[in-house]
Amino acid sequence: MSSRKELANAIRALSMDAVQKAKSGHPGAPMGMADIAEVLWNDFMQHNPANPNWANRDRFVLSNGHGSMLIYSLLHLTGYDLSIEDLKEFRQLHSRTPGHPEYGYAPGVETTTGPLGQGITNGVGMALAEKILADQFNKPGHEIVDHNTYVFLGDGCLMEGISHESCSLAGALGLGKLIAFYDDNNISIDGEVRGHGDTPAWFLDDTPKRFEAYGWHVIPKVDGHDPEALKVAIEAARAVSDKPTLICCQTIIGYGSPNKQGKEECHGAPLGDDEIALTREKLGWSHPPFEIPKAIYEGWDAKARGADLEKEWNQRFAAYKSAHPSEAAEFERRMAGELPADFDAKAWDFIKEVDAKAETIATRKASQNALNGFGPLLPELLGGSADLAGSNLTIWKGCKGVGPKDASGNYIYYGVREFGMSAIMNGLTLHGGFKPYGATFLMFMEYARNAVRMAALMKINPIFVYTHDSIGLGEDGPTHQPVEQVSILRLTPRLSTWRPCDAVESAVAWKCAIERQGAPSALIFSRQNAPHMSRTEDQLRAIEKGGYVLRDCEGTPDAIIIGTGTEVELAVAACESLSAKGRKVRVVSMPSMDTFEAQDDAYKAAVLPDSVQARVAVEAGVSNLWPKYIGLHGKVIGVDTFGESAPAGDVYKAFGVTAEAVAAAVESLL
Repeated sequence: MSSRKELANAIRALSMDAVQKAKSGHPGAPMGMADIAEVLWNDFMQHNPANPNWANRDRFVLSNGHGSMLIYSLLHLTGYDLSIEDLKEFRQLHSRTPGHPEYGYAPGVETTTGPLGQGITNGVGMALAEKILADQFNKPGHEIVDHNTYVFLGDGCLMEGISHESCSLAGALGLGKLIAFYDDNNISIDGEVRGHGDTPAWFLDDTPKRFEAYGWHVIPKVDGHDPEALKVAIEAARAVSDKPTLICCQTIIGYGSPNKQGKEECHGAPLGDDEIALTREKLGWSHPPFEIPKAIYEGWDAKARGADLEKEWNQRFAAYKSAHPSEAAEFERRMAGELPADFDAKAWDFIKEVDAKAETIATRKASQNALNGFGPLLPELLGGSADLAGSNLTIWKGCKGVGPKDASGNYIYYGVREFGMSAIMNGLTLHGGFKPYGATFLMFMEYARNAVRMAALMKINPIFVYTHDSIGLGEDGPTHQPVEQVSILRLTPRLSTWRPCDAVESAVAWKCAIERQGAPSALIFSRQNAPHMSRTEDQLRAIEKGGYVLRDCEGTPDAIIIGTGTEVELAVAACESLSAKGRKVRVVSMPSMDTFEAQDDAYKAAVLPDSVQARVAVEAGVSNLWPKYIGLHGKVIGVDTFGESAPAGDVYKAFGVTAEAVAAAVESLL
């Protein structure tokens, strides 16, 4: 039987060999955390390599994702479908082992990590998902949801502000199934974080006290290279059920490298052939590169144990299904990410009711109405707001807050944590069982942008809700008035961005976001009122195409006006004034550019025929994306500067975003 050190050294060898072969990478963290990983994965991890998507598996997140060879080594050694040839292709084009762990590339990678601090925050979301599902589905004598979330993180993750946001909330919510391992090695890229010689310190936080203040259970000063000490610490962490745990592991980066261990030199660069030879000698690892002895593989192999764990859970779930058949069916549906079979039909029934009401309301209020319409149909809908529920209008009639003692609800009070909220939503989505949405003002999307990008990168489908969408915010002024943010969202690959013009488009936008698979959505709503736009049945259905003809004329138009959001009202008013003068004008509402772009060429040409050269776009934001639709000779009525503090109507007039300006622009083209 192989010793623990030999098993851990397999991680060290694979990591330094793969980095050396790739001529780039980060060997230091995998070598330093190998002993922690060995104890966790061999003694505690509940997983099945043959079924990486088993619902009740433990989730493992490598938040310090630059150390990706650690997780690739673990997956390979324990029996996942990740071969030694895959490890040899580390950091190569189209390989399953990219430089940072990428969700969807290799089985067993639970989330994409690399931007530091987001992994631990995804982990908070996963642990929160487990807690909520357990309270919603577990019954006396039937605990079908019972697993842990384990997170490895380093100094860099703790320096990032997002870790403060998410770990503070994790403490407040009492996420007892969350266990984080802090790799306290005193090293980041610039050297020793506590300073050395003439180099001043840049990270002197008392991390244990910080996490104690968050309400965490903290286990300090654990020798990260002592398997028995690590095992005792993990057992102590698992025994605490009402608090998340931070295990502070004191490690040596690049452990085993005679000349580079403990130094920043091994953080982000290959050790070099000579140093690797010396390291092999020091570790007593005599095997050639990428060669793992059979006994080592046998010591790591988790396939049989994993199969037994899943088989035992399947038996428990069968008993649960017999006792609680409707709940079991609902659990299976939600974990499969499937919508209720009748959702589409019932959603359209609601949209038609909204259309019949013909209300003039702010689209943020229309969004809340949509939640009241769709919420009862979707038990998986899990909402929240970054301390702006009363402004974002994210709480609907069926909402119940999630708390530390009763997590069976469907609404999370995130506090002023836009970035944390968004990355937690990603973790909730990745875990499965939920359709999360979270809201803030559109301006503060900026705080959260990297988490939004990560959702799009991972092809997952949380719903990001942004209200107070433009200079129409009014009195709060330019600090709160977004002008470039809609374009930023539209430029994000895979993200579907909607800016509806009235209550009907708002309901359709929600429906499309709920039904969307494989990508996130951003729903953008107004503070100011938006009048109802009358539509035919065909126009109502055409909203789902992202752009459609809202108002038309007899024959070929002289001009086309394109608008989004509350500016569609201006487009319609301009159309009416021009029509009164004999001009033939078409109004196109384009709530979602990316959705419109996904339509076939014939449909797009029918909405925006090439024969009509006189085109004007109107939107109370930057104009940079509109030339695609207005051509070389068109005009944009927009806002290419920052806003001002005044009532919304006055601000619109001050920036020339008016129906009169739209009409004048059309006249100038004709």
